[in-house]
Amino acid sequence: MIKIVTIIGARPQIIKAAALSRAIKNKFSDKIKEVIVHTGQHYDENMSQVFFDELGIPAPDYNLGVGSGSHGAQTAKMIEGIEEILVKEKPDYLVVYGDTNSTLAGAIAASKIHIPIAHIEAGLRSFNKAMPEEINRICCDHCSTMLFSPTATGYKNLINEGFNPKNEKPFTADNPGIYHCGDVMYDNSLYFESTRQHVNETTSQYILCTIHRNNNTDEPDRLKSIVNALIKISEEKDIIIPLHPRTKKMLDMNLDSETYSTLINNKRIHITEPASFLEMISLEKNADLVITDSGGVQKEAYFFKKPCIIIRSETEWKEIVEVGAAIIADADEDNIIEAYYHFKDNRIKEFPEIFGDGKAAEFICNELISNK
Repeated sequence: MIKIVTIIGARPQIIKAAALSRAIKNKFSDKIKEVIVHTGQHYDENMSQVFFDELGIPAPDYNLGVGSGSHGAQTAKMIEGIEEILVKEKPDYLVVYGDTNSTLAGAIAASKIHIPIAHIEAGLRSFNKAMPEEINRICCDHCSTMLFSPTATGYKNLINEGFNPKNEKPFTADNPGIYHCGDVMYDNSLYFESTRQHVNETTSQYILCTIHRNNNTDEPDRLKSIVNALIKISEEKDIIIPLHPRTKKMLDMNLDSETYSTLINNKRIHITEPASFLEMISLEKNADLVITDSGGVQKEAYFFKKPCIIIRSETEWKEIVEVGAAIIADADEDNIIEAYYHFKDNRIKEFPEIFGDGKAAEFICNELISNK
């Protein structure tokens, strides 16, 4: 039996970890022992604990409780705490997800004491190093022993950065293995859509919008441009915005009083509390269109065959743009409105299968076992 230590800390990682934990429980319980470490990067109950409860993820074996802070201070606390746990647990692998400070901290801690790292969601690139996530991705990938990319583009990115697809097992940090394995989030979306009870479904036509990235919430001009576009679009269609706690605070701080008042008093814009993963599935499945700066929500929109307007200047999920299912509008009022009318007038008919077969977690488990 192999032992893995799984690092989670932010909402998307908790959800992604559900797929691997479920595969271990259902098919690999006699071959893999999982130890879960929650860094506490997201500590708001609505943004963290609810996901453990509704997704059936085992309670964390450790919680570092680092909370918020500057990138350096937060990451340093995580490295210290993770290293102590790794020394104690002596796992065969450290498993990390995505691109957060928790991901980076886990990779640094494990690499320093020579514990193999498995990076799930490897190879993704925005090619924008002003994004903290981009630095985290690159550093983590180049520390890793096994790199699992959800897309063909991610796999090609790794090759372009010097990873050798012809490396053979046993893989090590100096002889890493790279895979195009599909997306564990697709595993989750298929699983929970098939098992959840179909209650409180709505047939109302609406747009789903999420906003949380710092450059959109912290820069008044960008935030105002996005909000003005939403106000204009709401003249034709209702908009639901499950609001990240931080965004809620920044709306009040960074919007002028007139724009803020127009937003919160708009009867066709419905601002709600943060949605749980299962609630988001329902919202995405029943929306006509998704507007988001979230990488995860971009994908989930595609999973449920919904067009998506990306309010960023780039995306890691280039395939959804290339097939015409998403448009990059950035935080530009005119571009957002133009993209809305494009999708209104042009119904997307095909959504090619670009995120795997829904069994990425099983594939990853098999590869971890076979490398030891």
